[in-house]
Amino acid sequence: MVMVGQFLLGELPFKEKEDYPQGIPECGTDALRFALCAYTGKGRSINLDVLRVQGYRFFCNKLWNATKFALGALGEGYTPPPSQKLLGTESLLDQWILSRLSEAVTSCNQGFLDYDFPVATTACYNFWLYDLCDIYLEGIKPVIYGTDEEAKAVTRATLYTCLDSGLRLIHPFMPFVSEELFQRLPRRDDGSPPSLCVTSYPTLSQFGDLRQTGLENDLSSVYECIKAVRSMKATYQLPNKTKVEIWFRCHDLVSSQRLHKFRQLIQLMCNAAALTILQTDDVPSGCAVNTVGFGVEAHLMLKGMIDLDKELSQLAQKLKQISEKRDKLEESMKKPDYVVKVPEGVRADNAQKVEDLSKESSRLQEAIQKLEKMKLDDI
Repeated sequence: MVMVGQFLLGELPFKEKEDYPQGIPECGTDALRFALCAYTGKGRSINLDVLRVQGYRFFCNKLWNATKFALGALGEGYTPPPSQKLLGTESLLDQWILSRLSEAVTSCNQGFLDYDFPVATTACYNFWLYDLCDIYLEGIKPVIYGTDEEAKAVTRATLYTCLDSGLRLIHPFMPFVSEELFQRLPRRDDGSPPSLCVTSYPTLSQFGDLRQTGLENDLSSVYECIKAVRSMKATYQLPNKTKVEIWFRCHDLVSSQRLHKFRQLIQLMCNAAALTILQTDDVPSGCAVNTVGFGVEAHLMLKGMIDLDKELSQLAQKLKQISEKRDKLEESMKKPDYVVKVPEGVRADNAQKVEDLSKESSRLQEAIQKLEKMKLDDI
């Protein structure tokens, strides 16, 4: 109907104009195919969200950029090992990403067996976006740009395995971009398949023994600490590139050992000038604090890093805007005909928005109180 209306009238129908004032965004075949597979668990009739399809288009861009960076990390003329067998000197981060790859392979294969395609698309999406891009590619930069050639060789072999297997995993859902990227990868030997179309799909027998759930749990906890620090930097409007001093106060020995194990990764991803991990109360004054769920407190030094008066003013203005937005939404939800006129899905979304705005408001109030206390201590 949209296409016919545009052909006959030379413009979009009114409803489409209203929903898409800038027009329907171009998304591409791979993004649409991925979205439709991700929707299959919701029945034969789906309410297709074009913005979600557009989100998968951005995901395609992420695949492209990640592979481009990885190929640069592999280096010109790189030849991968003849097999994906471990070299025996993999770092904890290498072992972790291979464990996550093993989990993705398991989920994808199970999803196909059960005809549950959303399980497979979610596994591919999470592996590429959250595991490979957000953590592993960031974490290996010191190795790739370092001088330890042996460590580089091991990391490159792991990275190649992730790229090769990751593209094979996602190929059924995004055949065009995955094939294009696969053609840019070096081959293990002359007998390697020339195309993803004739390449075997990764199986559990190839990757099952790489799974380490304990290591995954450890790094998951560590990443929560990293996010806590990043959240504080965002709250106090410190740019990501700003070097900061961080203290982690642990309530038990296990948490302390876990953080020490991934110390380099924490320092890198938090852009920390100094990192201290302790089990005592010896945290200096002038810090913001954020509690992490497994018995760790993250402390970020703010003294000397920000203009207290300016920061207080900005946070107060932001709190005012959030409060007004929440109050307006709550007021509309209290109208007598709200339940009758507003669809159930929209009501659920509004309730979630109110909850999120309330949490953000509480977080900003807490930040303002800490800055005011810090200001009083300086007097």
